[in-house]
Amino acid sequence: MIKLFITDLDGCISTPFKKPDWNVLSEIRRINEQHVDDMAVPPLSICSGRPQPYVEAVAQWLGIRHPVSFESAGIFHIDKSEIEFLPVFNRKAEKQVHELKQWLKDEIIADYSGMMLEFTKRMDAGIIHAEKEVIDEAYPKITSYISDRYPLFEAHKTDVSVNVILSDNNKRNGVLTLCERFGIKPEEAAYIGDSSGDIPALEVVGRPFAPSNAADVVKDHAEVLDLEVTEAVLKAYRLIIRENREVLSEKLSG
Repeated sequence: MIKLFITDLDGCISTPFKKPDWNVLSEIRRINEQHVDDMAVPPLSICSGRPQPYVEAVAQWLGIRHPVSFESAGIFHIDKSEIEFLPVFNRKAEKQVHELKQWLKDEIIADYSGMMLEFTKRMDAGIIHAEKEVIDEAYPKITSYISDRYPLFEAHKTDVSVNVILSDNNKRNGVLTLCERFGIKPEEAAYIGDSSGDIPALEVVGRPFAPSNAADVVKDHAEVLDLEVTEAVLKAYRLIIRENREVLSEKLSG
């Protein structure tokens, strides 16, 4: 039985630089709020590479009141307004993040009009651009640079961003930490993601999902739904609930 449903943000809950589908988001929120009184409805959480303020804002949209994960593996305890970092994010790592941000400003962002650093990030260095072609061009330059100079880091890209993260500060550990905080096993969690950075999370949960807009490399690691973005998240949530009801019904009849 699935006891926690975790969603990525960009490419799942919403599409960057586009208006969110508020009607579908409202339905996801309505379902999430039912988990208090309905055992078949798992609570909703988030594991995203986006910074803490953005993840917190989306959590408010969705009525989430329990821990969520930001920058892949940081944990924000909404009820206590407390942030938890994994031990891998130490002073050395923090110093290297600052160095990487400066290099991105000087050597990457300066070459592309409209590109910017992702604001308020602490544990990784992220860049954003609205055009996929620009991200695709910048990505190999970034991966080449960090592979030679920053062995503790790795880069992942979406259609609109590149995130340079600590290798151990990935979504696998973000999801595992969330499961610990919820007191469940990873196989009792479901996750939906769309980009390469989501693969480590998809590999450890009991029910991995991907929307139809997911990168091809992701689709080998998840059940691919026939809907995109927000509608796919809603469909996954409903599938989980239906399967949970079947499990509960079997327990009652047995």
